[in-house]
Amino acid sequence: MFSLEMKKVQDSKIIKKQILSRRDFLKLSAIGIGSIYFRPNNILLGLPNFPDAKRLGRVTVGMVELKAQPDPNSQTLGVLYEDAVLPWLKEVSGISPAYIFNNQRWVETPEGYLYAPYFQPVYNRLNQAVDSLPDSSRGVGMWAEVTVPYADAVLDREPSSNSWVEAKLDEGMPLRVYYSQVFWIDQIKTNDQGEPIYRINPNYYGGVDMLWVDARAFRPVVYDELTPIHPEVMDKSIVIDVLHQDLSCYEGSKEVHFCRVSTGAKFDMYGNQVDKWATPIGTHRITRKYISLQMSGGTTGAGYDLPGIGWTSIFASGGVAIHSTFWHNNYGDPVSHGCVNVNPEDAKWIFRWSAPEVVYDPGSLDVTQTGDDSTIVKVIEG
Repeated sequence: MFSLEMKKVQDSKIIKKQILSRRDFLKLSAIGIGSIYFRPNNILLGLPNFPDAKRLGRVTVGMVELKAQPDPNSQTLGVLYEDAVLPWLKEVSGISPAYIFNNQRWVETPEGYLYAPYFQPVYNRLNQAVDSLPDSSRGVGMWAEVTVPYADAVLDREPSSNSWVEAKLDEGMPLRVYYSQVFWIDQIKTNDQGEPIYRINPNYYGGVDMLWVDARAFRPVVYDELTPIHPEVMDKSIVIDVLHQDLSCYEGSKEVHFCRVSTGAKFDMYGNQVDKWATPIGTHRITRKYISLQMSGGTTGAGYDLPGIGWTSIFASGGVAIHSTFWHNNYGDPVSHGCVNVNPEDAKWIFRWSAPEVVYDPGSLDVTQTGDDSTIVKVIEG
């Protein structure tokens, strides 16, 4: 009989395989890059054997310490590297102040406690591949969301220059897509092992680095998911408080949605105070909306190039937007490059609720071209 204790032992073995040295981590990363592009029919992708738990968490930074208690000063039980996945048991408050952030949230796992801002809440939900892709104004294709902690990807052709793909390869790191990212799927194939794989376009509006990924990692986004929320209400506004790091949606004077956010960082990677990443104070309006967008900016040491950012609502010059976030769980602290980072569920709700409405095809809208009215966004400080 397969007992609960035996299951715990198996899960523990899976977890311990992820507690690696930095050298081991890089070796494993390099294995996945051996045949990094070409010949999609020969692609061996598959999905990792993630821990068997209802809720999981993924490490989002280079290295984190497992602690005996939710306290940075407690005993270190081990070290985890980026993309390690563990069961998420529950979130708890820290015993004493933690690190440089305001956040004092920790997550209890079977192996110890992890600092919550570095641990993305994820699930492992496999999907059945679709048989065919529908027609759209840009050819066949569909929007789809990643529903597993992560999945390895293989390039369709050589990487373009100065892209996130080239940067990953130069660092000897694997190409991966992550839970909650949203992509445009434009091809389906079956590899030599009989497994369906999807080709994704990380930038539907002009991307060049196409990737092949195991189809089970994606859930198709259906038309009904874009149905507007309370479209009959005309007096809508969004208030973002950069002091308290929160966002409220109002219909008239009634608050109908609230969430924690992460706005523009106040300090650079060296601890120096900066203004260039500040989320602009004042009254704005949503100008462009995208179901998914590749966003990039900055310079070496502080730059970023991130594909598949879902539910993006741009409201200020420079591409400042409210959008889904998969690379941290630090809501409540200002750590972005000016945008308003929110969790995927909140980003999607705001996207559907705010004006103007965006339809499935083409999946984007620019009010300067359509002339549509749009929701006011007020950025305040306290």
